[in-house]
Amino acid sequence: MNIHTLFTDRKGGASLPPYDTFNLAFHTGDDRAAVAKNRALLKERIGVETLHFMEQIHSDTVRIVDKSAGPLLPCDAIVTASFSNALVVMVADCIPILLYDKERGVIAAVHAGRNGTFKNISAKTAEVMHQEFGCRPERIKAKLGPSIHTCCYEVSEEMAQIAEKSFGKGYVNGRYLNLQRLNRDQLVKAGLHPGNIDISEICTCCSDRHFSYRREGVTGRFAGVVWMSES
Repeated sequence: MNIHTLFTDRKGGASLPPYDTFNLAFHTGDDRAAVAKNRALLKERIGVETLHFMEQIHSDTVRIVDKSAGPLLPCDAIVTASFSNALVVMVADCIPILLYDKERGVIAAVHAGRNGTFKNISAKTAEVMHQEFGCRPERIKAKLGPSIHTCCYEVSEEMAQIAEKSFGKGYVNGRYLNLQRLNRDQLVKAGLHPGNIDISEICTCCSDRHFSYRREGVTGRFAGVVWMSES
């Protein structure tokens, strides 16, 4: 069994500006036919039966999906042990987190925005993998994809004070937040080995290859995708 991960960017799709070109989200105002074509291109690229998306709501809700999963359910993390599903998280600054345990054959996709991060969603997803599928936390691996980094993630003075009071000074630099470090430390506290956590250095607000809501306002969404295959 193999586990595969992918973080898309904004290149190689059918969408027109300001969604140019590989926008995967229907809710952004983009032409639905273009988004459908982009999703078909992604499905063809990775060779799976189903792309399973979430209705992301900036929560700490984690849901388990199987090969018969139906309509989108409101949540911000999905977990499966099914080979039929590729799990997809869509972002444009939030952190797309992919978790997987190759030994148990379990994968998860997590949408870790500020609210979800403050609610500890990545660690809660790892706990669902442990409780429901028997994954040992020290075997779980995590990939944190491109997202807005401390260099660009400025918040209000009030929000910065809330973050410092709630989590500590190590996650705040003036009015700039470090959500990557916070998610990493939450995962380590949940039992993941630090060496099993990979964090992309790409800041979406700095990168012209990625959609960024902070930089652009009206824009598309790229994705983190995780799936399994038998070969």
